[in-house]
Amino acid sequence: MNILLSIHWTLAASLFYFVNGVLHDIFVLKAHKGEYNRDLLRLLMDGHVLIFGGAIMFVCWLMLMSKIQCAVPIAIIVAMSMLVYCAMIFPFLKSFGTITISVMVIIVCLKAYSTFPSIWEIMEKYR
Repeated sequence: MNILLSIHWTLAASLFYFVNGVLHDIFVLKAHKGEYNRDLLRLLMDGHVLIFGGAIMFVCWLMLMSKIQCAVPIAIIVAMSMLVYCAMIFPFLKSFGTITISVMVIIVCLKAYSTFPSIWEIMEKYR
């Protein structure tokens, strides 16, 4: 059960979001014919949302590996934003992989939060 609820879901989410964002942008640019316009910008922004979310989630994974408690709310915010993104594009694209990984990140982060040392206890030594 520990492997299933490992904080390494954040690394999996990071790679999944980032790679899908890069692939999305590559295929959008490859399929686009014509000049730079609003439709191209909108499609590229979809990919950039995924890339940015993946980059932030990677930093969260590094922070979680160092037992930094602040990573938990940040990772949950990124996962929730991906769920909102999936809800917005659901009529056009059923992103069940992104939904599953995002839900797992939220569950894992909530589970890990109680096991990390409090930032206030750590900072008390430096007062």
